[in-house]
Amino acid sequence: MTGFGVAALSKNGIAARVEVRSVNHRYLQVKARLSSDLGHLEPGLEAAVRERLDRGSVSISVAVDREGGARRSRIDAQAARAYRKSISALAKQLGLREEVRLETLIGLPGVLATGEDDREKTREGDLVLECAHKAVDALVKMRGVEGKSLLADLRKNAKRIFGLVATIEKRMPVVVREHHESLRRRVEELLDGRVAVRPEDLARELALLADRMDVSEELARISSHLDQWESLLGKGGAIGRQLDFLVQELLREANTIGSKCNDAPVAHAVVELKTLIERLREQVQNVE
Repeated sequence: MTGFGVAALSKNGIAARVEVRSVNHRYLQVKARLSSDLGHLEPGLEAAVRERLDRGSVSISVAVDREGGARRSRIDAQAARAYRKSISALAKQLGLREEVRLETLIGLPGVLATGEDDREKTREGDLVLECAHKAVDALVKMRGVEGKSLLADLRKNAKRIFGLVATIEKRMPVVVREHHESLRRRVEELLDGRVAVRPEDLARELALLADRMDVSEELARISSHLDQWESLLGKGGAIGRQLDFLVQELLREANTIGSKCNDAPVAHAVVELKTLIERLREQVQNVE
């Protein structure tokens, strides 16, 4: 989910530039870096991002240049008179000398105001939001290009997991037979021919052993999860959180297989299996 998009537009003496950056995040998080006079645009900028993205930590930065430099300024005489009246009343109440200088009044909030009207402010906001939509489009396009190579890699690793599942399935009957032979030898060594071992007793122990080592359900669930994986990749869209869930389930089944089966070749396959699943987990963080 990493990406970058930028757009710049100029209209009616106003130039706007918007940059949008995204990095991996489990959910969608939008942060806008705006000057105080552009703070009212934050909801619109966040909406522009949420229209196109579902995951990622997204930061937006906005720069606006106005023709002629800073905005024209004007003094709000009515606000200055109101301040003057309040200060006089307070000075009289406290028994203090009234000394109010002009520069003090001008520095008070709302006395020195910009000369823009509502229409100018609206034009500026519309331009910034138009620029933001274009920047988000550029970011989405960049992520789409990277997504094609990511899709191929996700499928390749899933295919390798399928191969490991087949390897473990093929190995399991051999594992059971080897453990059966090992159990029979150990019993014979312990009894040392003093007591005969009935075949039915040995068969019962073998059945218990086979049941404890049975990983067929876990392998079937991994195959089912991988089928869902391919189905989601084929569907496209915002599937990142669903893939996240499947990765967790794949890792759960792999851990269960490793704990059930005490066999070196299977253990090696499980290690490789978990390595591939961890790789999928990392890759999924880049999926919308």
